[in-house]
Amino acid sequence: MTELDSGPGVTVVIPCRDEAEALPGVLAAIPVGYRVIVVDNGSTDGTAEVARAAGVTVVTEANPGYGSAVHAGVDAARTELVAVLDGDGSLDPGELPRLVAEFGPGVDMVVGRRRTAVPGAIPLHARIGNWAFAFRLRRHYGLRVHDIAAMRVARRDRLQALGHLHARSGYPLALLTGAARAGWLVLERDITYRPRTHGESKVSGSWLGTLRAARDFWSVR
Repeated sequence: MTELDSGPGVTVVIPCRDEAEALPGVLAAIPVGYRVIVVDNGSTDGTAEVARAAGVTVVTEANPGYGSAVHAGVDAARTELVAVLDGDGSLDPGELPRLVAEFGPGVDMVVGRRRTAVPGAIPLHARIGNWAFAFRLRRHYGLRVHDIAAMRVARRDRLQALGHLHARSGYPLALLTGAARAGWLVLERDITYRPRTHGESKVSGSWLGTLRAARDFWSVR
């Protein structure tokens, strides 16, 4: 997690709300040379303090919602490429260089398709919702993806050009529909997904969380 020496540069944005227990493991796995911005989105468990103790930049976003946190992190980044992943330990930051390596001429974004390392890591209701929205993206927008971009890397200027897309859980879907409308070249590559290391998912951890996320997703046009 040192300053970049050369190349276009990558900033990893980690939107967080109450991820103090899982965050140290996530930060320890960030590839050397990548900058890190932890966006604290209303945590009450000392998430920001944990991030600062690890020596990474912390941005506070008072407006609640996943999308608000991601937008704040992208706005604060200064590198050509911006990666986004969760701070719950379910995704391996060590796989980011494989996604970054895909950025040849014309590539605007590379997204991860989750492949579970442990059976049942993604609850059935979450898998059904994810399948439905990915099918919608393929059928209505011509975007050849099979997941809702839990981990992704994109060119920062392209992200900035799309503007603020969605404040809450609908952000990943809004990003993909916005990318399709803008004519982006989006690649999808397999990534490893595992159970979160601490706590319960705010989205897929319950039917109520999933229903709220589905409401946000259906609000995306």
